[in-house]
This record gives sequence, structure tokens and C-alpha cells, in this order.
Amino acid sequence: MADPRGFLKTSRAIAERRPVEERVKDWNEVYPGGIARALLPIITQQSSRCMDCGIPFCHQGCPLGNLIPEWNDLVRRDEWADAGDRLHATNNFPEFTGRLCPAPCETACVVGIGDQAVTIKNIEVSIAERAWLDGSVEPQKPEWFTGRTVAVVGSGPAGLAAAQQLTRAGHTVAVYERDEEAGGLLRFGIPEFKMEKSVIDRRLEQMRQEGTVFRTGVSVGHDIQGQDLVARYDAVVVATGSTIPRELPVPGADAIGIHQAMTYLPQANRAAVGRPVEGAISAAGKHVIIIGGGDTGADCLGTATRQGAASVTSLEIMPKPGVDRPANQPWPLYPMIQRIASAHEEGGETVNQIATLEFLKNDAGEVRALLVADVSFETGAPVPVPGTEREIPADLVFLAMGFVGPERAGFLEQLGVEFDARGNVIRSDQWATRVEGVFVAGDAGRGQSLIVWAIAEGRATAAAVDRYLMGDTRLPSVIKPTDRSMSLG
Repeated sequence: MADPRGFLKTSRAIAERRPVEERVKDWNEVYPGGIARALLPIITQQSSRCMDCGIPFCHQGCPLGNLIPEWNDLVRRDEWADAGDRLHATNNFPEFTGRLCPAPCETACVVGIGDQAVTIKNIEVSIAERAWLDGSVEPQKPEWFTGRTVAVVGSGPAGLAAAQQLTRAGHTVAVYERDEEAGGLLRFGIPEFKMEKSVIDRRLEQMRQEGTVFRTGVSVGHDIQGQDLVARYDAVVVATGSTIPRELPVPGADAIGIHQAMTYLPQANRAAVGRPVEGAISAAGKHVIIIGGGDTGADCLGTATRQGAASVTSLEIMPKPGVDRPANQPWPLYPMIQRIASAHEEGGETVNQIATLEFLKNDAGEVRALLVADVSFETGAPVPVPGTEREIPADLVFLAMGFVGPERAGFLEQLGVEFDARGNVIRSDQWATRVEGVFVAGDAGRGQSLIVWAIAEGRATAAAVDRYLMGDTRLPSVIKPTDRSMSLG
């Protein structure tokens, strides 16, 4: 049992980041020596703040079903090996979620009703990193082989989770990835300062030792046809993500210097690890505008800052959220409140409740400014306020407004899967598409969402595939495709 008075004796504390003037000069994680080392002095006391709450609503906040109170108490008692076992029992990649998840578990924490919530996310990453440090993260090879084969298309968190679970169940699994290395947006969308790629590499090596095969640089739908993949394997898991970016259809959108965030970030992430990138977009010395105030926009902000941008301004159409939970989003719901990413500490300006009316060009067709206006929400939808029109100078613009579904052309069209009104692949309550033997996990079926949902869906889809191939399964599955509670997506 946890210390029932721990939250009364200890205040919430999080890891201190490196000084801004130091960290913006490199691409390393923003914590001194890495996040695990930064947390070591405080994490045991922080875990003692987890109270004996009777009904742990943090479970409701986490789609993975993480056994949060159990591993919190094990850390409090300095039983790190057991804590690692309990953590890995429900989460294949806690070192990913401990860095990247927005922690809906914390907003559902019972302590958070009248005090600051337990630092669940920090405790999670500490356990994961301690397990790697102690050498307790070992390959879990299957006890026997089923003789069944599975192709997983996409190597983001959903695809990796599905692949690892199916490999451990004894199936022969091949992961297809069109990029040169596995990892999906974890590798090419997330900057080094949020998660260094060595964190991904060590987990991929574990999966290789378990038997998962990675076929990188292979574009399914082009290098191999979708129908050929279905014929070659006993089951196929679609985990391609939601990758079609949302456009901004205003005059001048074709100006030179306007780019989607996911054109810019993969280039910068490759360059950050020393890879040559032809024609790379650089923010050095430029006035940068980022349209979109979410995580992707923050990633662009931190990247442009490190590249030496002259200025960075983020534009967000929604009003600035408050620091306190809104009355219409009561505990334990995930509230829309102001959250400060590490990149926001490093510079730049954020302007809320503003809309772009037009991109203005110079004589060479390059973007030179944005014509913007304040917006009002009196009628519900954002409406420009007359008389507030003005120009904001810009040399470079990044669109970070989210994604509207998976790419249909090629692979998915070849498979013949169907799509819902939101543009996502239709699937049954067993994660199956209407094509025999084809399943879908993660954002391709759910729509743009969180890493924690992607891993949970990968695990649940693996259980469904195992049941389809073998008639039954021992793999865990704690969510259904229709689950929307606990979701931000």
C-alpha cells in the first residue's frame, strides 16, 4: 500500500531543465545528463505522494491500463526491478510515453482534486530508464513458433507495439517502413531535444533479438503491391498513421517559403544527427511564423530557435486557455489549460485568437508577410473582427494544424479498405477492416491522437490478430476501437 500521507508531507516537484542559453545551442535532451539523471534526487519522494485512494482514477485516464499505484509504491520502497516488471506488463515502450505523452493520467489523479497531481509521467520514465540501466530490459523470445506470418505496415508506436506483441506470441513478424530507419514520427517527427534517437534504437535492437524483422526503405503500395502483401502473409496490420496534413486554403498559400511542419521537421531531425539533407529548409536568420499551437507547433518552435531564427511567432486561432481547470471540464476529464512546453521557455511569441486571411508575396513569389485579423467566437465559429486587420512580416511559414487521415493513394486503395466520414479506415470491434485478414491500429483508424493511444491500440490489435490466426489469445486487450473516453483525439 502507498503512503496515505505522502501527498501531505511532500510537494509536487518535477525535473529541472538545463538553462535555456545552454540547451538552445545543441540538440540534446533538455535535461542535464538526460531526464532519468535529472529526476534521481527527487523521484522516490515524489512517488510517495501517490495516496491510498481506493479507486485510482489514473487508470481511467490511461488507455494502457497502467498499474500506476502499484509501481508508484514499489518506487517508494526502492524496489525498482519489480516496478519495472509492473510497468512493462501494460506498456511496451514506457521510455517513449514517459517523455512524450501529455499525461492524461495526471489530470485524473485523485490527489489532483485538491492539490497538485502526482508526477506519474516522471516516475514512469524513471522506472523505464532504471530498468535499462540495470540491464533488466531483455529480449522476450517466444516459447514456441506458430508458423503464422504477419506483416505490419508502419513503424510508429502502434506498429511497433503490435509487432512486438505478435512476435512474442510466436508469429513471424515483418515490419515494413518506407523511411530509411524504423520509428515513424518518433524518429523523424520528434526532435532530439524531446527524445534522443538512441532511446528508439535500443528498443528496436531488443525487438530484433526477439525475432521481429524490419524491412526499411520499402514503400508498400509502390515497391510491393498491397494485394501481394495480403497474399504473402497470413495477416496484415495497417499502422501507417494519420499523415495527410491539414491545409490552410487562403489566398497566397502557394507562396515560396510556406511549408508543412512535417516537411520541415523530418529534414531538421535528420540533419541534427549528422545526415546530409539536400535542399534542407533552414530558419537561420529568418522571421518565422508557425500556424498552430499544439505539440507539432512547439517542435517547430524549438527547432527554429536552435537553427538561429531571427524571430519566431506562433499563431493560434483559439483563445488562450487559462491555468485553471474550466468548470465545464471537471475532474477527472483532461482539461484544456495552458501548458508550457520546453520550447516555449526558449523564446518566441504566441498570439491567440487570430486568423490568417492571406499570405502576401514579394515580386519573386516569396512569402513576405501574413495578413491577419483577430477573431471572435460570439457565434460559435471564429469570425474575423472588422478593423483588426494587420500584417505580420514573415520569411518562413510552417503549417502545424494537424492531420486529416491516412494516405489513401497506393497501399490503402490497393487493399480496398473503406473509410469513414472523417477519412479514417473503417474497422470492426475486433480491429478488422472489411478486407479478410487485414487489421488497422493507431491513427490510421482512430484519427490523429496520442502516443499512449497508439501503443494501446497496437497491443489490442495484436490480440485480435492472434485470435484470428489461432482461434484464441493470451495477449492483453484493454480497449476497443470505439473507446473515446480518456482521449484527446
